[in-house]
Amino acid sequence: MKVSEVLPSAPRLLKFPQTGDARTGFTTTATPPTLPFQVARTYWTYLTPDEVLRGHHAHRALEQVLFAVSGSLEITLENPAGTRLHFTLTQPDEGLYLAGLYWRTIRFHNQAVLLCLASQPYSEASYIRDYATFRSMAAQPLAV
Repeated sequence: MKVSEVLPSAPRLLKFPQTGDARTGFTTTATPPTLPFQVARTYWTYLTPDEVLRGHHAHRALEQVLFAVSGSLEITLENPAGTRLHFTLTQPDEGLYLAGLYWRTIRFHNQAVLLCLASQPYSEASYIRDYATFRSMAAQPLAV
């Protein structure tokens, strides 16, 4: 069996509960059972110039939920077989769930702030930073 035949869970948008009102503001909470994993790391990216493209990597097994807590994010994902998916995040109570083995590029708009909840602590070994290596994974046998 090849890696491209056994891909992790498909990326999908998740809606999170929101409380509050327009007069005083809103609060969104991302906790189990609304998250598909236990959070081991949280980080945010901010002060990114408008239209900058970031990402350019995949993860081997890391799960993440990405949020645009401010501004908007255009996210393009690609699996090892070359299938592409596009998502736009504009609401802070909506997150994009990502499992491993999806190459991602993220375009920042309108002073976007990206918040990421991750299933594992930081490890450089979890990254795939070379696109050709990532694409070659489609033909590789699945390690058992």
